[in-house]
Amino acid sequence: MSTRFTIGRLGAQGDGVAGTETGDVFIPFTLPGETVTAAREKDRATLMAVLEASPLRVEPACRHFGDCGGCAVQHLEAQAYRQWKRDKVVHALKGIPGEIGELVACAPHTRRRVVLAARRSEAGMLLGFNRHLSAQVIPISECPISLPGIVAALDRLRALADLVCATTKSFHIAVTVTESGLDIATHESGKLGENQRRIASNFVLAQGWARLSVDGEIVVEPKKPVVTFGNVAVAVPPGAFLQATQAAEQTMAELVGRHLSRAKKVADLFAGCGSFALRLAAKSEVHAVEGDAPALSALDRAFRFASGLKRVTGERRDLFRRPLTFKELNAFDGLVFDPPRAGAEDQSKQIARSDVPFVAAVSCNPVTLARDLRILLDGGYILKSVTPIDQFLWSPHVEAVALLEKPKRRR
Repeated sequence: MSTRFTIGRLGAQGDGVAGTETGDVFIPFTLPGETVTAAREKDRATLMAVLEASPLRVEPACRHFGDCGGCAVQHLEAQAYRQWKRDKVVHALKGIPGEIGELVACAPHTRRRVVLAARRSEAGMLLGFNRHLSAQVIPISECPISLPGIVAALDRLRALADLVCATTKSFHIAVTVTESGLDIATHESGKLGENQRRIASNFVLAQGWARLSVDGEIVVEPKKPVVTFGNVAVAVPPGAFLQATQAAEQTMAELVGRHLSRAKKVADLFAGCGSFALRLAAKSEVHAVEGDAPALSALDRAFRFASGLKRVTGERRDLFRRPLTFKELNAFDGLVFDPPRAGAEDQSKQIARSDVPFVAAVSCNPVTLARDLRILLDGGYILKSVTPIDQFLWSPHVEAVALLEKPKRRR
């Protein structure tokens, strides 16, 4: 049974929100000002028809939009979309003094890493993305957010999924475009038999792809998957974290690099494979701290084979369990931290007590960024600027780079 709704605003996840006597109802693929009919189930509803469309409604860029759950707001006009994304950062940082810049936009066809869903069905292997709030796999034949190299390989990736599938359940395939070719990592696809392993390896070799790994174990690696951070080539380990687009990574690195340009010794916390550390090392000594051993090893190898860099040291450390203390941090005059979505609350408390004059906070979650910034401001830091950066086009996710300074204490 469908009900008539009027959409009042766009929610944080990109759903239209309709106010009713029994509370808000979230309706995907709708826009503020629209009148729609939808089938309601508690606080969510499935769109049935748009009776009165918003003037901001546009034709989606992808034929799968509305079925595939990969994108949330392809139907929103570009300028309004960018404003909505910037407003997410503005809203999260409300009450925090500091300038919030304009959103750095994300172009289509630039996503270098996607995580596809796969499942074997009676009709054959399905490869695509999950339907919105569902485990159902929606097969795709195009993807306007992804680099053309990923889209061109979809049929062959589907064939590979069929070769490595050893489960009746759905599983994931992470596909990354590297300078050596596609790096493919499956997760929960099941344990490969020897014959499966041989056939899958031969298939990857025939495609000229760089690597196939299954649940972190390398099955075949004809070429080391390589990415470049600044001027430094890094052979990334299976499943390594990379920024979703190269352009966004470069923008973040430039913002951080300019802010820390006067620092002689820099700490890079949650350093990953070195996207900041190896760039910063062109001018500063860098101490890179990371909990993931393969990522830290990749960073160290890249530094040892590079030329023209200042010294880079590495430390494996779980910064959630054992953050660097303020006394340890006082050895540095610059610092960048780029934690996961949970943020870095305990580490921020130590930074707040330190004397590090220049700090850059990079975040993929404006809510935890706001919490961490409040800790730093309470510790005497001044927020100089915040730059929102879009690298997850048409999704609710937004990055931000916050730059802070702490005035020298009077003796």
